Amino acid sequence: MSTLHHIRQVGAPDPELKTSPIVEDTDEEYDVLAQEIEALPVCYFNNVQFSNGQYACSGSGELLHCKQGLWVREGSCDPDNP
Repeated sequence: MSTLHHIRQVGAPDPELKTSPIVEDTDEEYDVLAQEIEALPVCYFNNVQFSNGQYACSGSGELLHCKQGLWVREGSCDPDNP
């Protein structure tokens, strides 16, 4: 993704703040959670709301994509090592 510098850096998830589940899209956990969460139009990361389709970079350098209430890992935020 060539626009990584425009993606919001969100830090590490704080267990005391609202954060939507973070999953792999190939993981069976994704299918289970996707059924439990009713296609929400937003994701949360440390109480910050993100619209469906937005991206964020976590504190560990993971690129996260908001998909209907779930954060899906999409790779790395490092443009030299996607």
